[in-house]
Amino acid sequence: MDTKFMKSAMEKKKNQQTDQHIPPIAGTLFGVILVVAILGAIFGDGKLNDALLGAWVLGWTLIGAYILFALKVANQWEKAVVLRLGKFHGLKGPGIFWIIPLVDAATSWIDHRVIVTSFSAEKTLTKDTVPVDVDAVLFWVVWDAEKAALEVKDYQSAISWSSQTALRDIIGRMMLADILVGRSAIDEELQHIIDERTTPWGITVQSVEIRDIVIPQVLEDAMSRQAQAERERQARVILGESEEQIAASFAKASEAYINNPTALHLRAMNMLFEGLKEKGALVIVPSSAVDTMNLGGLSGMISLAQNNAPKDEK
Repeated sequence: MDTKFMKSAMEKKKNQQTDQHIPPIAGTLFGVILVVAILGAIFGDGKLNDALLGAWVLGWTLIGAYILFALKVANQWEKAVVLRLGKFHGLKGPGIFWIIPLVDAATSWIDHRVIVTSFSAEKTLTKDTVPVDVDAVLFWVVWDAEKAALEVKDYQSAISWSSQTALRDIIGRMMLADILVGRSAIDEELQHIIDERTTPWGITVQSVEIRDIVIPQVLEDAMSRQAQAERERQARVILGESEEQIAASFAKASEAYINNPTALHLRAMNMLFEGLKEKGALVIVPSSAVDTMNLGGLSGMISLAQNNAPKDEK
């Protein structure tokens, strides 16, 4: 993720938290009071003098303005940090609460739900000087709204940047192979480091998860060729071991034929039968194997299957 985009997203979330609109109920009450004051002024004409009429309208207007600015509403998952004359006064909410206009100020609205923050480390060098891009996601929650509002200016941006810094530090201390196969270890170490930094801010980190690790394309191709060569080497080793086992089996079988020529001859005839049954025709070429199996005059003989080809018509 681009760091500029991440920073703008954090600022947007902050503005959404701190820029609280006037509660609809306060605006409704203010409108009702103004209507009552105006109607009173209209229908009271002739019965009240100008001084009393002005006081009537002004009084109801002030009451409506007080309700408009003093009545606040916090959602179920929020806590409002109230300062009185610049000093911390208390936490309000959830629900309806009142403040004193011009004296109190609800400066921060802290969200107590679990928040998900994505962060990344781009073009970060590993211990073996390989540039990698790592994307991760952080799950965290504010457990102390007072500390989150008073101990750090912008706790969301602070968490994002501290997470990115911790990720870069861990990558720089690890080899590429350890990063590729040790995601769970990185997750646990990241959670421990970030949680130590955010605990004084009243924030706890629930979990960290590495989403993706991107390496240069050239290195990826080289690693693919290396893996392919390693698999081919293992295949050749397995083939060699198989040849050794087969040779050992043949050596053991030869012990049964070495002093029994008749058994060897029967084995040879069985081989001929199997070849004829499968192929339909078999050509025996003179060789030492033929002499060893005691096939005698079979050298140069052509054996045909039972279903011979039809004879040519005369």
